[in-house]
Amino acid sequence: MTADRVQALEALLVQAEAAHSVFEREELDGVYDEAWPRWYAAYAIDHGIGDLMTRSVSVDELARYFVSAWDEAQRLDVRPSEPWPTWMARRLAVEP
Repeated sequence: MTADRVQALEALLVQAEAAHSVFEREELDGVYDEAWPRWYAAYAIDHGIGDLMTRSVSVDELARYFVSAWDEAQRLDVRPSEPWPTWMARRLAVEP
């Protein structure tokens, strides 16, 4: 895992987070997006996450990964001590 790759993944996820906030505010009128994993996955794929992960990934696969990683953290009562984009970028950087 290279620091550059983690930083690039983090930057993409920060960008997705900002865009998703706008989406929730403007398209959903401030309503929480229950389908956030799929939205984030589609955005990330459209913005090159496959290149950063060094493999092809589908929207469904990435959305499932977001859900399973978050569910695992909740189940194990592991609270990331860093922002979500940083935490997720570190996880994605070591995925095969």
